[in-house]
Amino acid sequence: MATRRYGTLIRHLREDPDTARELAEKLPDEALVELGAAIRDEVSHRARANGDQDAVIEAAFESGFARDGLGLLPWIESPFVVCPGGLVGKNRANHRCQFVSADDTWVWENSDLIREEKRSMPGRDEGFRAIALMPIVEGMGLDVVRAKMRQGRHDVERVVSFVIKKGRLVEVERRDVSARGAR
Repeated sequence: MATRRYGTLIRHLREDPDTARELAEKLPDEALVELGAAIRDEVSHRARANGDQDAVIEAAFESGFARDGLGLLPWIESPFVVCPGGLVGKNRANHRCQFVSADDTWVWENSDLIREEKRSMPGRDEGFRAIALMPIVEGMGLDVVRAKMRQGRHDVERVVSFVIKKGRLVEVERRDVSARGAR
């Protein structure tokens, strides 16, 4: 197979990012789906290969949690989206928690998850803290869900939603949720 040359195309994409939109508009649907999957795979591969996961996770455990023990909102530390989460309470049936979902799937179950580390929380309350690393994928939606469990009933209190646009986390919605009917 002959060596392919992409120099001109790469130069156009670097000099004028709108070239990517023009290229996408000209591709047939099947090729566009393949290109989208290839880009997502490459973003994930590069994040796994180039990011210092250990250093980012250590720093996130140091600065990614509020006084109440629950995680701060996610942030970007290239090449990762850093997603803190945690659970704090007297017991499993009586606790507060906050976790992140990415594209409607909890980060720990998400196929894009690069790595997650959990640690028991020191102190008199039971619980744990977790840091999940996700790749920076254009268009990925993140929801930060804060909830309380009281007497076996899990009630959502607040949801903060983000979307990744041009490599940045952009908050798109913040809503307090009534305890009635939310589980």
